[in-house]
Amino acid sequence: MSGPRRLPADAPRRLSPLTWIVGALRETLALLAVAVTALLVSEGGVGLYFAAAALGFGLIHQIVRWWTFTYTVADDRIELRHQLIARSVKTIPIERVRGVDITAGFLHRVLGLVVVRIDAAAGGDEGVLNAVSRREAARLRELLLGQGAKPSPEQIIARADPSWYRYAPLSGAYLLTPFALLGSLLGTLYNLNNEFGLVSRGTLSHLGDRVVGLPPILGVVTLLLLALAMPVASVLVFTWFNWDFTLRAVPGEDEKGSLVAERGLVTRRSVTLERRRIRGVELRDNPLERRKKVARLTALVTGLGDAEHRGRLLPTAPKDVVLNVTEEVVGRFKEPLTRHPRAALNRRLIRAILPPLAVSVLSIVTGPLWLAVAAAVAAVAAVPLALDRYAQLGHASDGGLLSVRSGSLVRNQQVIEHRAVVGWRFRQSLFQRRSGLTTLTVAVGAGEGGYDALDLSEEDALRLSSSVNPAWITPFLLDPPPPPAE
Repeated sequence: MSGPRRLPADAPRRLSPLTWIVGALRETLALLAVAVTALLVSEGGVGLYFAAAALGFGLIHQIVRWWTFTYTVADDRIELRHQLIARSVKTIPIERVRGVDITAGFLHRVLGLVVVRIDAAAGGDEGVLNAVSRREAARLRELLLGQGAKPSPEQIIARADPSWYRYAPLSGAYLLTPFALLGSLLGTLYNLNNEFGLVSRGTLSHLGDRVVGLPPILGVVTLLLLALAMPVASVLVFTWFNWDFTLRAVPGEDEKGSLVAERGLVTRRSVTLERRRIRGVELRDNPLERRKKVARLTALVTGLGDAEHRGRLLPTAPKDVVLNVTEEVVGRFKEPLTRHPRAALNRRLIRAILPPLAVSVLSIVTGPLWLAVAAAVAAVAAVPLALDRYAQLGHASDGGLLSVRSGSLVRNQQVIEHRAVVGWRFRQSLFQRRSGLTTLTVAVGAGEGGYDALDLSEEDALRLSSSVNPAWITPFLLDPPPPPAE
């Protein structure tokens, strides 16, 4: 095994001199809002003077932070050093670097700067350089991930098509994001009101009386307009985060190189992942997305922090594109998924129907009739959900890759390399033992750390684990299978 990769020693460097300008502009915008509020709630302009003094201190603070921070790429590590009165040194070994995230917000893009986040193993240790020039960010990425060592050209694996944006309303994440932002804004205004008393109780009461006095038809129209606006808002949010999404293969020092995913309209983000650290992929979709044959794709990377966003290989995209990228990243998975036994279906039906049915029976005896009817309707509605949950169960192994799938409202399918499996866990509840079922957890040193194959038969669980690591399983069997014929 080769030792840690060593690099030529580098002289200590500072961030771009424009860094403090970005920080100062941000503080200026924030303090302008404070100053306006101060003018409204204070007398004699005292609040305005306070805001101006805070702005001056903020500018000095930004300059001092820039002057006292340096970073050095030295031999087999990168050091981030901050020293003023106390000294802080953060060291990240090159071998622990799992990815480099390059982000450029609006102000950064105007000034030609980017923010570099270095993601390392062991809990997602992170080093942040805020901010450096684009050329310096490219140099750091090449040094830390070994890119640019070969003259072969980059390869575009996938690029977002404009037609993909119409899939945004199918995903609850994009559909509900505008409401999350609105809720955050209302929460901020509420907190400001508590601090400064901008809105009195009398004003709120008067506003409430006016809303109550409006015609009911106006409320219905408002709800209809809101329902119509939700898909449009989801497309706008999808565009904001995934504009011109591009996945590229970049050559490096080793044969595999790296994958670079770039996306974003106002804030442009570029995430680089070493391909030798990728252990598999995860496909995720919901019933609406399955109907349109689209899915999302995420890489399972060892030691990667915030893997849900940094490991994203594709946003919501057509299924054939997702499968092509999967084949490019981990190889082609050839085996069809094995269905789980009928006992797994019975288990899902019982778990879906029994709770609302019990509530319905109890309500008939002691509770209101409307609750009994509602619970009975819920029990009937749970049947197709239970059937779909069973239909989505599956597992398979093809000699080099294994796959497990489960879920209905959110379906997840992992395709994992055999070499990534670091352990197995067999788990049975009392009811599973009576039905001859078991839950097999595939322990993986990447992603979430473990993925469940739910309600397999005991024979299928042994067969799946033995196909990957037979030497780990056969010592625990009372009647081991015979060795394969020569």
